[in-house]
Amino acid sequence: MRTTTRLITTTALTALAGAASAQEELNALVWCDHTDPALIEPFEEEHNVTVNLREYEGTGAALALLEQSRPGDWDVLVIDGIDVFRAIDAGILAPMPADELPTADFFPEVVMEDNNTRDGQTYAVTEKFGYNTISYNSANVDEADMQSLASVWSEKYDGRLTIYDYYLPVMGLAALANGIDTADITAENLGTIGETLSTMRSRAASVGGVVAAQTALATGEVDVVVGGGEWLTAVLAEEQPELTWTIPEEGAVRWTQSIGVLEGSENPDLALEFVKYIVSPEGQARLATSSCFWGMPANAAAGEHLTDAQKSVLRWYDQEDYLARTQLYPAPDTDLDIEMQDLWLDTLSQ
Repeated sequence: MRTTTRLITTTALTALAGAASAQEELNALVWCDHTDPALIEPFEEEHNVTVNLREYEGTGAALALLEQSRPGDWDVLVIDGIDVFRAIDAGILAPMPADELPTADFFPEVVMEDNNTRDGQTYAVTEKFGYNTISYNSANVDEADMQSLASVWSEKYDGRLTIYDYYLPVMGLAALANGIDTADITAENLGTIGETLSTMRSRAASVGGVVAAQTALATGEVDVVVGGGEWLTAVLAEEQPELTWTIPEEGAVRWTQSIGVLEGSENPDLALEFVKYIVSPEGQARLATSSCFWGMPANAAAGEHLTDAQKSVLRWYDQEDYLARTQLYPAPDTDLDIEMQDLWLDTLSQ
């Protein structure tokens, strides 16, 4: 799942990694859920360190930032789980000791060893996951309609939905609506997926990023968000409990995010401690309920640190069913990825 780009200060944020400070510093490229002081400050206090955070959007942006930086400028990277292989191929992630990571306590489906390891070395670890699916206003829609993707973008909801502006999960949903697994998307079946996208777009009032989609649902501009999920509505649950989400009978797309230590870090031991903190039960509970967006912690032991109300919003006790009925983001090779992006842009321009 992508987030909007911005630069956020926790205890201190410097635009130039490695700025002078009396305190030891750790520099991390992250998603916005890591910028919550409630997550970062306990680590800073325990280790007497300043954590400098720069938020980025999209793996390509992170790789470009690292390419433009000096070796050692950055210590930690948060990255989309399906893109870890790109970071390994680029030689930017350092191996981590697997025996110091609590993956035995993880939900088994999100350990994702094939993604996070190579040749017996662990380069990243899953830290959070959730679903790109259907968010909606339960006061304004027939909830039975939300259980079938076909009815979600039917004529009944013409002009009442918005589409999350990220091609991979939404095209994944279009594939599932046609009985195509996300791992089986090919150039040959893009035409079928494209027809579904065209129908979806014709019913949509708008296409928007995280903030725009969330705002449209919260203000009543639309009643349905295609590609939404717990990450979109959980932070609104207390004030607007009618805003909720579901996984339709066809399934949904599962997002994951991973964290690792960057090769060449000037503080590799501290960087590893930061990773270990993030995937600890306490760190996981704070990350799961970040003020930016909520999501499921990879470490199931985090449940001991979540309230019943928080577990209810996250659908904690439904995860076994959800994990069984959802599929990972599409992970196309370069040529197919270009075709998918072209199809997406063509559809949006209709």
